[in-house]
Amino acid sequence: MAGPKPLDADPSHAQRLRHLRRANEVARAAMEAGHHPFGALLVAPDGETVLLEQANVSSVDHAEAVLARRAAEQYAPDDLWRCTLVTTAEPCAMCAGTQYWANIGRLVYGMSERRLLELTGNHAENPTLDLPCREVFARGQKAMQVWGPLAEVEDEIAALHRDFWRTR
Repeated sequence: MAGPKPLDADPSHAQRLRHLRRANEVARAAMEAGHHPFGALLVAPDGETVLLEQANVSSVDHAEAVLARRAAEQYAPDDLWRCTLVTTAEPCAMCAGTQYWANIGRLVYGMSERRLLELTGNHAENPTLDLPCREVFARGQKAMQVWGPLAEVEDEIAALHRDFWRTR
């Protein structure tokens, strides 16, 4: 069963970039606290208001999945369908599935999963799956809206990962 069509305008390109840069600040804070450098935001249907921020917690508790679970506890599914999950890196299969089940209807990401794999290689702490989130969403019954990767911020996001995984 497809979710209802969002009633609000899609987030503008400028909003997407601004929120991705904020998510990257969340990722930087995670890195400085000793966690993997991933950050995510939940943006309200107005495209401006940030409802939640989440940094990566662990190799199992990814920023996007933790944020989606928190959002599902705090907001009604119909409200979440009109929201946007903004994240620094393309959600893995686990995070895309969690977003899908939480009913968050929109996604913006800065760097692709494939680019992340190039940066992390076969790192034991991040055995990246080469499975695009669009492919995960395509197997579902909801028309998820996805924007990403966004070239304007991809190098800013990748810089955190280059520095982090090189010294790990």
